[in-house]
Amino acid sequence: MIEGIEVRVAREAVVVLAATPLQVVSSAAVGGGFGRARAIVNLHVAKNHPCDDPAADLARFCRARAIPEPYVGLLTSAWTEKAVTAAETSNGVTALTVATVGLGNPVEAGRSPVAICRPSTINTIVVLDANPEPGASVNLVITATECKTLALIAAGVRSLEGARASGTSTDAVVVAATGRGPRHRFGGPVSDLGWVVARVVRSALDEGIRRWKADNT
Repeated sequence: MIEGIEVRVAREAVVVLAATPLQVVSSAAVGGGFGRARAIVNLHVAKNHPCDDPAADLARFCRARAIPEPYVGLLTSAWTEKAVTAAETSNGVTALTVATVGLGNPVEAGRSPVAICRPSTINTIVVLDANPEPGASVNLVITATECKTLALIAAGVRSLEGARASGTSTDAVVVAATGRGPRHRFGGPVSDLGWVVARVVRSALDEGIRRWKADNT
């Protein structure tokens, strides 16, 4: 899909490997913020996992699998082998999304009360064969999040209080880019980058939500 990018989907984890370091911005439990990464790891854990030391959890897995550093790490109790992958090319930009969906703790942001951390989550990984400016990468996080909320609303997902869900209590997103090609200033939904990211994120999450509902209703 993207030269130099390998995606591994398995029961233990989703792993995205890059031949050369990617430019990354994320809300990841390990390696979050701005940085560079050779790998992005979305590790499956049990629903009752305490999440006390995600760095140690990820380090054990990555050492055992010889996953290169630096890496960005996520945790989820969603079934990683059911991750949905989508890819699309538009206006010279290729975007790849790998998403895992767990809807055990849906919430309405700003209305649902603060709760303990539970590893259910919608984890969304986006990889772009493009060269976004830092601000554009942040904008792409917003665009991907808007698509997540729209997908949940379209699917009729409700919070535990009965309101329309905007996400789950522990969602995470990663936006990574190869740095190849012309510089992009914008990542909103009507920019070249944002348009293709919105399409692949919505495609992956629509399917991931559909699969979760089919397995749990």
